[in-house]
Parts: sequence; C-alpha cells; structure tokens
Amino acid sequence: MDLATLGGIVVGFGLVLFGTLVAGLSPLDIFDLPSVFITIGGGLSASVVASPLSRLLNFTKYTRFALFPRQTDVGQLILTLVSFSERARREGLLSLEDDLVSLEEPFLRKGIQLVVDGTDPELVRNILDTDMQNIHNRHQEGIKLWTDMGFFWPAFGMIGTLIGLVQMLKNLGAGDPSAIGAGMAAALITTLYGSLAANLVAIPMSRKLALRDADEMMVKAIMIEGILSIQSGDNPRIVKDKLSSFLPPAERAALDESTAGA
Repeated sequence: MDLATLGGIVVGFGLVLFGTLVAGLSPLDIFDLPSVFITIGGGLSASVVASPLSRLLNFTKYTRFALFPRQTDVGQLILTLVSFSERARREGLLSLEDDLVSLEEPFLRKGIQLVVDGTDPELVRNILDTDMQNIHNRHQEGIKLWTDMGFFWPAFGMIGTLIGLVQMLKNLGAGDPSAIGAGMAAALITTLYGSLAANLVAIPMSRKLALRDADEMMVKAIMIEGILSIQSGDNPRIVKDKLSSFLPPAERAALDESTAGA
C-alpha cells in the first residue's frame, strides 16, 4: 500500500482541523450536513452524468491502483531480459519456451511467446504497442474520473454558497439582522468543502494516477525493447546498455555494479 497517498490525505485533513481549533473554532462550527449533500453529493452526481457507466463501475479499481501500485523491480526486469538474450544466443529462441511458465507478468509472457512462435518483429512491436496503448487508455479513464470530481466539487461548493446567500437575504428581509453572520458562515462552508475535496483528494488522486500510468508505461517500454532485442539476437551487453538507458543515473550505476559482481 502507498502510505504517502493515504497519509497525505489524512495529514491534510488533520492540519485543517488543527488550524480550525487554533483559530478558536469548534469542529462542529465547520460541519454542516446540508452543505455535504450539496457539495459532495452534487459533485458526485455531476461526475456520474459526465462519465460512461463502464468508467463508474471501475471506480474502486482506479482508486485501488493509486493506493496499491503494481511494484516492478526494473533492475531485476532488465537482468531477466539480459539473461533471456544470453540464453537465446546460446541455445536459440525456442529455448525460452521453458521460461514462459515462470513469468508472472502477462505482458512480458505474451511478448516472449510471440518471439518463440517466430512472429515477424514488426508485428510483435505492433501487437505489444497496441496492448500498451490500451492499458494507457484504461488508466486515462480513472484519471478523467478523478479530474472531473476535482472540477465539479468546487463548482457545487459555489452553488451551495449561492443557496446560502439566498437563505441569508431571505432572513434579512424578514427583519432578522442577526441572521447575516450565521447565514454568511453557513454559505461559505460549502465553498470550503468544495475546495478541500478538490485540492486535497480529487486533484492529487488524478495526478497520482498519472504518475502510476507513466511508471507502468516505462516498464512496458523496457519490456518491448528487450523482447525485440532478444528476437534480433543482440549482444547481451548491448541489451543491458539499451535497457539501462531508461533508468536514472544512480539506478543505472547500481545495475552496472550488480552485473559486474555477477
């Protein structure tokens, strides 16, 4: 589980609550159930209207992807692909068929299977690129859903504020000046809810999902380049140098040290 995502949200709300207490307010002063219905409920409803049913049904799946990312040891992946290239050069591509069962990553297993079956390299790349693009498109569905909520929640916060102002003016017209302060406070609470929900939950979640997508796309790109290098019979050292170029310098140096000591 990614504790940074959940921890950031919890700490953020905790700091807002702490600031509220330091300001001399009670938590009950900023809690208003009708405002929750208007802001949070209205924003969710608008997101439902703006999204296809398939996107809504996968909401928990998208959220889980942000909280429970797929962990891939990129260095170990590169070493695995290098070892496959060594074996393929030594024993032939068909020798890799014995390793297919042990591969847990479906994308890598599919690519190696295509190579073992003697598929044309250009067709292998096209198939894997299409698969990769479809994965990216599915990730974009989750990003779009959270982005929509980040847009709608502040909007409904403003709608709630307008409703509160109407109520305040109505009470003022009834000859109750004391209602101005209470009415204005209640009106602004919906804006607070909309801003908090958008800037502490929705927008950060959409950006975290974008980072998850970028990480997975990099891993898939490494797999594609490694698979095609194996198929073309590249020297294992060339394969390692080609794939390590995806890594930042520090990780690249660590990979070089691990292979040098092997």
